[in-house]
Amino acid sequence: MDKKKIFWTTILTLTVFLGSGICSHAQFKKGAYTQNYNDTTYSSKRDTTEKLFSFKEYFGGLAHKNTIKIGNMFAGAVVLPGTAQIYNKDYWKLPIIYGGIGVCAGLGGHYLHQYNKSVKAYEQWFKGVPNNMSLTIDPRPQINYSAKKAGTWLMVGAGLIYWGSLMDGVISYQSDRTPLPGRATLYSILLPGLGQAYNGEYWKIPIYWGGLAVAGSFLYNNNVNYLRFKRIHNEATNPDSGYNQNISAETAKWYRDVYRRYRDYSILATTLVYLLQVIDANVFSYMHDFDVSDDISMAVEPTIITPDPNANALNRSTTPGVSNAVGLRIGFRF
Repeated sequence: MDKKKIFWTTILTLTVFLGSGICSHAQFKKGAYTQNYNDTTYSSKRDTTEKLFSFKEYFGGLAHKNTIKIGNMFAGAVVLPGTAQIYNKDYWKLPIIYGGIGVCAGLGGHYLHQYNKSVKAYEQWFKGVPNNMSLTIDPRPQINYSAKKAGTWLMVGAGLIYWGSLMDGVISYQSDRTPLPGRATLYSILLPGLGQAYNGEYWKIPIYWGGLAVAGSFLYNNNVNYLRFKRIHNEATNPDSGYNQNISAETAKWYRDVYRRYRDYSILATTLVYLLQVIDANVFSYMHDFDVSDDISMAVEPTIITPDPNANALNRSTTPGVSNAVGLRIGFRF
């Protein structure tokens, strides 16, 4: 198990959750359509930019002194698991969350440590075996693959409990607005397609799931082939490896670079489909109440055009005799 990959994957996941949580309530704000940016009633010292995250507001919400936007609640729960349950007053869930994560992570770490110890013992034994001796001699230490399997699944279980705590916080959040755009956005972040289901647009779910499945399949296959030709190239260019296969180092290098490029394209495609369904859930939750009538028509009728009574005196003096005029009025109804 590559510890660096696990570390950076964890950091990236937390960054995505945290950034998405903070920004979920800020996207496509209703106030963006009504705010008067030329308002001069504000003091020059007043900061008119909304704070994306306020620790005072957040911890005041945990103390139930004020309310917290769903995006800020989610962002705080990403860093401090269980705080969403505190805000929602679901205190009985805290022992389940902390106990489950603690037990699974603790046991998982223990079993993975046992596996790493067995690997190190085997490597030390292998280095100490003379060249003229068989590798089957006893006592040969065994690599504890069962500990690796158990530790991996326990870590997955800890991750699922953590994910469940975030999902539970979003579900239990109290709001008078339905659908709530922030909830739809976070649903799609946590489980692709769930935001569309929340908005009642179930027909979109197979489209996004299909897109993710296709992109994910290409990603997996391209990555497998990239790693294969990378290994072949490394062996072909290592004079001590005893490589004697038909694929030359130049051919292996060419295929390695091709599949690496295809893998990167697949990562980009998967990311775009994922982000598209998140944006889709957010936008259409805001447009849920936007109604377009089936009665779309155009009306043309005669009308009398009256001169502007506020026109300046100069215009009236230079155009004497200006009076009402007859014209056409065109109206659209939808």
